[in-house]
Amino acid sequence: MIGFVRPRIMEMDDQKVKIRIRLRRRTRNHLGSMYFGALAVGADLAGAIHSVYFTGGKGMSMSFKSMHAEFYKRAEGDVFFESCNGFFIQEIIEESRKSGERSNQIVEVSATNISGELVAHFKMEISIKMKSSAQNPQR
Repeated sequence: MIGFVRPRIMEMDDQKVKIRIRLRRRTRNHLGSMYFGALAVGADLAGAIHSVYFTGGKGMSMSFKSMHAEFYKRAEGDVFFESCNGFFIQEIIEESRKSGERSNQIVEVSATNISGELVAHFKMEISIKMKSSAQNPQR
């Protein structure tokens, strides 16, 4: 699904990520706005990409436990998904690494159009489990 909508990372650092999904034939519904599924992909990526950024994807199990979405207007053009949860993600990765247990955190993602108007807001509960150093020895 991610490859189908062809998202692009526009900017990323330790705290913030901004992803763009273009409104095109594959992402446009019968009303001329972005499909809910394409919006969900953008929110998923923006909310979760820091977990891969900080771990390299190694020794980690990540999933979403819940998602709450509010839609304010139709996304009738390209949409930018922005998350400023990098430090929270880093904290739960370390918490899970120390405890060996799954850690959860609510992350928020805002979706705006090209004019900067808010089209949707997502609150998702991310769940991360890191293998402890005893489970994942260095080779």
